[in-house]
Order: sequence, then structure tokens, then C-alpha cells
Amino acid sequence: MTIESLKETVKRELPNWLRDDPSFRAFILDLTRDAYADRRETGDRFHELLGELRRDRERQDRAWADNQAELKRMREEQAKKWDDNQAELKQMREEQAKKWDDNQAELRRIHEEFMAQSQRYDRGVGALGSRWGLQSEKAFRDALAAILEKSFGVEVVNVTDYDDAGEVFGRPDQVELDVIITNGQLLICELKSSIDKAGMYSFERKARFYERRHQRQADRLLVISPMIDARAQKVADRLGIETYGDSTEVEDI
Repeated sequence: MTIESLKETVKRELPNWLRDDPSFRAFILDLTRDAYADRRETGDRFHELLGELRRDRERQDRAWADNQAELKRMREEQAKKWDDNQAELKQMREEQAKKWDDNQAELRRIHEEFMAQSQRYDRGVGALGSRWGLQSEKAFRDALAAILEKSFGVEVVNVTDYDDAGEVFGRPDQVELDVIITNGQLLICELKSSIDKAGMYSFERKARFYERRHQRQADRLLVISPMIDARAQKVADRLGIETYGDSTEVEDI
């Protein structure tokens, strides 16, 4: 029998010998022990590999968790920056809107002040014109009365009484006065383009005549005129008559 045929026979019969002959199987295992690891060594190595895999997996899980935490922190920071930017933009818009409103209010105030000054100038010029016959006293009086009514929401009523005894002018004549009744108060007014000392005394006599005729005392006496003579002002102060250079300057009534 040749070597080759022997090898073939061993290859063919070896599985049966190992399965059926325990002593032969033990001989072969002992003979080849140095060529492979036994079951215990294989098991230990297997468990060691599993441990390394488990530790690697834990390290990867921790790294993943750390990455997710970092991403979450970055998202929260970006969200906070966005909210802060939006709040700052909102505040800037509100400040700009307030500045706009303030500017518009200031422009309206300046416009109203300019218009009021213009009206005062026009009335002052009108008063001078009245003295020179360029404008009637009635037209000027009506203009002042209209401003009073517009500014304070009251009605200026022109009252005409006949003074039979001549108490006011020293002889019988008609007496004209402007009166305002508001909140139970009686205000007697003199609306003129100009007034001098004699005119102030005349107004005071007309007011007292009205009080006696209607049996009611006035709460306030007002003279509204852009041109009040200095001597007339002293008379007004002494008689308790309020004076105003323009109807818009009258205290709330």
C-alpha cells in the first residue's frame, strides 16, 4: 500500500474511528492539543471579546449621548439667541413707533400753537383795523364769541335790555351784554377789539344793571380784548374784573 492510498484510507475512516473509538479519539486530541485552543480557552476568549464589544458599545453610547446633549445645548442656545434677537427687534420697533408718535404729537402741537398765534395776530390786526374803521366792532365781537364757544363748549348769548332810568349811560338807552350760563354759574362778558378806562367803568355799570334787572349776581366778570389800556387794567383789577388778551386764554369755565 502506498502512502497516498494510506492517506486516502485515513481520511475516509478517520471520522468513524473518532466517533466509535473513544481511546483513539483521546489519542488524536492529545496529539493535536498544541495546534488549537481547548474549550475553556475558547470560552474565555469568547467572553473576553464579548466584554470588549460591550465596552466599545458603551463608549459609543456615551459618545452618542454626549453628542446629542451638545446638539441639544447648541439648539437651545440658538433658540435663545433667536428669541433675544426677536425681543430686541420688537423693542426697537416699539421705540421707533413711540418716537414717531412723539414726533407727530410734537408736530401737531407746534402746528396748533402756530395756528393759535396766527389767529391771535389776525385778531390783533383786526382790533387795530376796528379802531380805524376797517372792521366793525360787531364782527370782531362775533369772532371772539365763536372762539369761546369752540374752545369751551359754551354758548355766548347776547342780551339786550332797555335802561329806562339811564343808570348806565346817564340817559335811557339800550344796554347790550354777553352772558354765559354754565354749570349753574353766570358769567358776564365784554368782547371788544379794544377797551379803555371809560369802557371798563361802563362794563362794570352794565354788569350791575343786569344783576339788578334779572335779580341774579354774576359769578365772574370777563373782559376779553387784545388791546386793553393800562389805565383800564388798573380799573379792572380794582373792580375784580378778569381780563384776557385772547379768548383762548380764558381759564376753564
